[in-house]
Amino acid sequence: MMRSLSFSIAATCTLAFAVVGSAQDANYDESKVPAYTLPELLKFEDGSPVATAEHWPKRRQELLELFGEHVYGHTPAKAKETKLEAKVTQAVTDFLGGKASMKEVTLTFPGVVDGPALHLLVIAPKKAMGEPVPAFLGLNFRGNHSIHADPRITLSENWMRPDKDGLVIDNRSTEKARGTSASRWPVEMIIDRGYALATMYYGDIDPDFDDGFENGIHAVFGKPKANEWGSIGAWSWGLSRALDYLILDAQVDGAKVAVIGHSRLGKTSLWAGAQDQRFAFIISNDSGCGGAALNRREFGETVKRINTSFPHWFNDRFPTYNDNIGALPVDQHEIIALMAPRPVYVASAAEDEWADPRGEFLSAKLASPAWELFGKVGVGVDEMPGIDQPVGDTVGYHIRTGKHDVTDFDWGRYLDFADRHVK
Repeated sequence: MMRSLSFSIAATCTLAFAVVGSAQDANYDESKVPAYTLPELLKFEDGSPVATAEHWPKRRQELLELFGEHVYGHTPAKAKETKLEAKVTQAVTDFLGGKASMKEVTLTFPGVVDGPALHLLVIAPKKAMGEPVPAFLGLNFRGNHSIHADPRITLSENWMRPDKDGLVIDNRSTEKARGTSASRWPVEMIIDRGYALATMYYGDIDPDFDDGFENGIHAVFGKPKANEWGSIGAWSWGLSRALDYLILDAQVDGAKVAVIGHSRLGKTSLWAGAQDQRFAFIISNDSGCGGAALNRREFGETVKRINTSFPHWFNDRFPTYNDNIGALPVDQHEIIALMAPRPVYVASAAEDEWADPRGEFLSAKLASPAWELFGKVGVGVDEMPGIDQPVGDTVGYHIRTGKHDVTDFDWGRYLDFADRHVK
């Protein structure tokens, strides 16, 4: 039984956004957002109210099960029980001109010959040689070698999506790709603020194409059964296995690890943070449909569009809501609420209408009552803030100038937020 909260959104958006995305039929007009009814966050499935912090764990478990059943897929029992073996394959102490250390750690399945290997890159400030520091953990799109040009970072040999810049040939990266994603990973800024950075190529976990779930870690665990995980679930599982290692790393304070993701990996960071409460701080950057944006708004990318374009991301039940999104028993304000009472940050970009910035803000706002149960303030405002004007207490939000990307402005806000809530 689904309780509901009704909305009819008028054309109140005063920000001038540029249309992005490839769908010619996408809606970018606020006046055409359909009237919709949201599931009520603070009501149990039996209709009784969630009134106190003591009630929240039970409601949280209900929501977690609903998202597993209807959206992201349940993690197979075998995967939940599996721990990976870690081996440090390279370690240097003179990274970034001597202000940091760098090591590469290979995570493998015990007893699985020629199985998939997850390659974790860990960069830590010099002070971490004497005391553990908080860290940011996130998956990258183009391989660890893409986040910084240092030639000592091992070039990924795994399958990669084609690109138009000649950086990937025959689905394999080339030396030209070194440092090409550095703008999204301001390593020196992070190190200078006293944080470590850990990252891993998402394709190590599950290559991002629809092959019937025969590659990556699915080759170990088998083809998903009904309502089991798709690629987002697999990538989230990989983040938790990286966290397993970081908790044991003497340079990292395992109780102060933030998980961060952009775009499809922002969807992933939310699902990882929802399932694994060891993550101290969760960041969703431009995650859009299936991430931070309300699905029922049908603004920009829609559930039908995402399931058509990327059928391997979610579970096999999610597409049944393509033409009946109102029947979905959850919406994305509830995935954000699953982070409570931990801090969470949602970010949008002004020229990224495909990801529905207003829908992302509304999710952050409507999730905030979960924090109020604990006497905390969530996003703390009723109206969407202006561009480049961050808001929020325990739930942070901003919409910045620019396109679908991760920028120094974004990282500056995440670091400030981490200073307040994690460090």
